Amino acid sequence: MRTILKSMNILDSLRDPSKEDLKTALISLNIELGDLQTELKTSESKPYYRKLLYQNEDVELLVMNWSQIECAPHDHGSSQGWIKVLSGSSENTVYEIKENGLPSELFSTIHDKDQIFYAPKKGIHKMKAQKKSDLVTLHLYSPPISGMKVYDLEKCSVCVVSDDCGAWWPDEQRQKLKEIQLNS
Repeated sequence: MRTILKSMNILDSLRDPSKEDLKTALISLNIELGDLQTELKTSESKPYYRKLLYQNEDVELLVMNWSQIECAPHDHGSSQGWIKVLSGSSENTVYEIKENGLPSELFSTIHDKDQIFYAPKKGIHKMKAQKKSDLVTLHLYSPPISGMKVYDLEKCSVCVVSDDCGAWWPDEQRQKLKEIQLNS
Protein backbone atom coordinates (compact mmCIF):
# COMPACT_ATOMS: atom_id res chain seq x y z
CA MET A 1 0.00 0.00 0.00
CA ARG A 2 2.86 2.38 0.80
CA THR A 3 4.27 1.87 -2.71
CA ILE A 4 0.95 2.84 -4.31
CA LEU A 5 0.65 6.00 -2.14
CA LYS A 6 4.22 6.98 -3.01
CA SER A 7 3.43 6.39 -6.68
CA MET A 8 0.45 8.71 -6.54
CA ASN A 9 2.60 11.51 -5.07
CA ILE A 10 5.28 11.10 -7.76
CA LEU A 11 2.76 10.94 -10.60
CA ASP A 12 0.61 13.80 -9.24
CA SER A 13 3.63 16.09 -9.47
CA LEU A 14 4.17 15.49 -13.22
CA ARG A 15 2.87 18.29 -15.46
CA ASP A 16 3.43 17.94 -19.23
CA PRO A 17 6.48 15.76 -18.51
CA SER A 18 9.44 15.44 -20.86
CA LYS A 19 10.90 12.11 -21.98
CA GLU A 20 13.47 12.31 -19.17
CA ASP A 21 10.85 13.35 -16.58
CA LEU A 22 8.85 10.22 -17.42
CA LYS A 23 11.90 7.97 -17.20
CA THR A 24 12.93 9.44 -13.86
CA ALA A 25 9.39 9.05 -12.52
CA LEU A 26 9.12 5.42 -13.62
CA ILE A 27 12.43 4.58 -11.95
CA SER A 28 11.47 6.56 -8.81
CA LEU A 29 8.23 4.62 -8.46
CA ASN A 30 10.36 1.60 -7.56
CA ILE A 31 7.39 -0.72 -8.20
CA GLU A 32 8.19 -4.42 -8.15
CA LEU A 33 6.14 -7.42 -9.28
CA GLY A 34 5.19 -8.26 -5.68
CA ASP A 35 3.59 -4.83 -5.25
CA LEU A 36 1.11 -5.63 -8.04
CA GLN A 37 0.31 -9.33 -7.54
CA THR A 38 -3.26 -8.55 -6.43
CA GLU A 39 -3.85 -6.46 -9.59
CA LEU A 40 -2.81 -9.16 -12.07
CA LYS A 41 -5.23 -11.34 -13.95
CA THR A 42 -4.55 -13.54 -16.96
CA SER A 43 -5.84 -13.44 -20.50
CA GLU A 44 -6.08 -16.53 -22.65
CA SER A 45 -7.65 -14.90 -25.71
CA LYS A 46 -5.76 -11.57 -25.85
CA PRO A 47 -2.04 -10.72 -25.82
CA TYR A 48 -2.29 -9.35 -22.28
CA TYR A 49 -4.49 -8.38 -19.40
CA ARG A 50 -4.13 -4.66 -18.74
CA LYS A 51 -4.94 -2.81 -15.57
CA LEU A 52 -4.97 0.97 -15.29
CA LEU A 53 -3.26 1.80 -11.99
CA TYR A 54 -3.27 5.60 -12.16
CA GLN A 55 -4.41 8.34 -14.52
CA ASN A 56 -4.70 12.11 -14.52
CA GLU A 57 -4.74 14.54 -17.44
CA ASP A 58 -0.95 14.35 -17.85
CA VAL A 59 0.03 10.70 -17.29
CA GLU A 60 -1.23 7.14 -17.01
CA LEU A 61 0.35 4.11 -15.38
CA LEU A 62 -0.64 0.59 -16.48
CA VAL A 63 0.46 -2.93 -15.65
CA MET A 64 0.18 -5.68 -18.26
CA ASN A 65 0.29 -9.42 -17.63
CA TRP A 66 1.16 -11.10 -20.93
CA SER A 67 -0.17 -14.32 -22.42
CA GLN A 68 1.78 -16.21 -25.09
CA ILE A 69 0.03 -14.23 -27.87
CA GLU A 70 1.95 -11.34 -29.43
CA CYS A 71 0.20 -8.00 -29.74
CA ALA A 72 -0.41 -6.32 -33.09
CA PRO A 73 1.86 -3.58 -34.41
CA HIS A 74 0.54 -0.33 -32.92
CA ASP A 75 1.40 3.22 -31.99
CA HIS A 76 0.41 5.08 -28.82
CA GLY A 77 -1.43 7.94 -30.50
CA SER A 78 0.18 11.23 -29.45
CA SER A 79 1.65 9.71 -26.30
CA GLN A 80 5.21 8.86 -25.39
CA GLY A 81 6.26 6.59 -22.60
CA TRP A 82 8.56 4.14 -20.91
CA ILE A 83 8.04 0.43 -20.34
CA LYS A 84 9.67 -1.51 -17.48
CA VAL A 85 9.92 -5.29 -17.50
CA LEU A 86 8.86 -6.49 -14.04
CA SER A 87 9.08 -10.22 -14.81
CA GLY A 88 10.15 -12.40 -17.72
CA SER A 89 11.60 -11.19 -21.02
CA SER A 90 9.97 -9.10 -23.72
CA GLU A 91 10.65 -9.16 -27.43
CA ASN A 92 10.00 -5.65 -28.77
CA THR A 93 9.82 -5.22 -32.55
CA VAL A 94 10.09 -1.69 -33.97
CA TYR A 95 8.57 -0.64 -37.31
CA GLU A 96 8.67 2.25 -39.75
CA ILE A 97 5.81 3.33 -42.00
CA LYS A 98 6.31 2.68 -45.72
CA GLU A 99 4.90 4.89 -48.49
CA ASN A 100 1.73 2.77 -48.69
CA GLY A 101 1.03 3.42 -45.00
CA LEU A 102 1.90 -0.09 -43.85
CA PRO A 103 4.50 -0.70 -41.13
CA SER A 104 7.70 -2.44 -42.14
CA GLU A 105 9.79 -4.25 -39.52
CA LEU A 106 13.12 -2.56 -38.68
CA PHE A 107 14.54 -4.61 -35.80
CA SER A 108 13.71 -6.60 -32.66
CA THR A 109 15.26 -6.29 -29.21
CA ILE A 110 14.97 -8.46 -26.10
CA HIS A 111 14.38 -6.68 -22.78
CA ASP A 112 14.82 -8.65 -19.57
CA LYS A 113 13.62 -8.14 -15.99
CA ASP A 114 14.31 -4.62 -14.63
CA GLN A 115 15.17 -3.18 -18.05
CA ILE A 116 13.25 -0.17 -19.34
CA PHE A 117 12.74 1.02 -22.90
CA TYR A 118 11.23 4.04 -24.60
CA ALA A 119 8.09 4.21 -26.74
CA PRO A 120 8.25 7.48 -28.75
CA LYS A 121 5.28 9.51 -29.99
CA LYS A 122 3.96 7.98 -33.24
CA GLY A 123 6.48 5.13 -32.89
CA ILE A 124 5.12 1.76 -34.01
CA HIS A 125 6.05 -1.47 -32.25
CA LYS A 126 4.73 -4.83 -31.09
CA MET A 127 5.63 -6.89 -28.06
CA LYS A 128 5.43 -10.50 -26.92
CA ALA A 129 6.66 -12.69 -24.10
CA GLN A 130 10.02 -14.19 -25.00
CA LYS A 131 10.49 -17.97 -24.79
CA LYS A 132 7.33 -18.72 -22.82
CA SER A 133 8.43 -16.38 -20.00
CA ASP A 134 5.90 -15.01 -17.52
CA LEU A 135 6.06 -11.45 -18.84
CA VAL A 136 4.69 -8.60 -16.73
CA THR A 137 5.36 -4.99 -17.77
CA LEU A 138 4.74 -1.57 -16.23
CA HIS A 139 3.92 1.31 -18.63
CA LEU A 140 4.04 5.06 -17.94
CA TYR A 141 2.69 7.29 -20.75
CA SER A 142 2.12 10.98 -21.24
CA PRO A 143 -0.43 12.11 -22.09
CA PRO A 144 -2.77 9.16 -21.43
CA ILE A 145 -3.08 7.09 -24.61
CA SER A 146 -5.85 8.16 -26.95
CA GLY A 147 -6.23 7.58 -30.67
CA MET A 148 -4.02 4.48 -30.73
CA LYS A 149 -3.67 2.87 -34.17
CA VAL A 150 -3.55 -0.91 -34.45
CA TYR A 151 -2.33 -2.49 -37.70
CA ASP A 152 -3.43 -5.73 -39.37
CA LEU A 153 -0.58 -6.46 -41.78
CA GLU A 154 -2.34 -9.39 -43.45
CA LYS A 155 -5.47 -7.37 -44.26
CA CYS A 156 -3.48 -4.17 -45.01
CA SER A 157 -5.71 -2.30 -42.56
CA VAL A 158 -5.32 0.11 -39.68
CA CYS A 159 -7.86 0.79 -36.97
CA VAL A 160 -8.02 3.71 -34.55
CA VAL A 161 -9.23 2.05 -31.36
CA SER A 162 -11.10 3.28 -28.30
CA ASP A 163 -9.15 4.05 -25.15
CA ASP A 164 -10.29 0.82 -23.49
CA CYS A 165 -8.92 -1.40 -26.28
CA GLY A 166 -5.44 -2.87 -26.15
CA ALA A 167 -2.93 -3.52 -28.94
CA TRP A 168 -5.07 -5.98 -30.88
CA TRP A 169 -7.75 -5.79 -33.55
CA PRO A 170 -10.98 -4.98 -31.68
CA ASP A 171 -13.65 -7.65 -31.28
CA GLU A 172 -16.34 -5.13 -30.40
CA GLN A 173 -17.62 -2.68 -33.02
CA ARG A 174 -17.75 0.15 -30.44
CA GLN A 175 -13.95 -0.12 -30.01
CA LYS A 176 -13.38 0.55 -33.74
CA LEU A 177 -13.36 4.34 -33.94
CA LYS A 178 -12.07 4.44 -37.52
CA GLU A 179 -11.00 1.65 -39.86
CA ILE A 180 -8.82 2.38 -42.89
CA GLN A 181 -7.94 0.05 -45.76
CA LEU A 182 -4.35 0.62 -46.96
CA ASN A 183 -2.77 -0.21 -50.30
CA SER A 184 -0.57 -3.29 -50.27
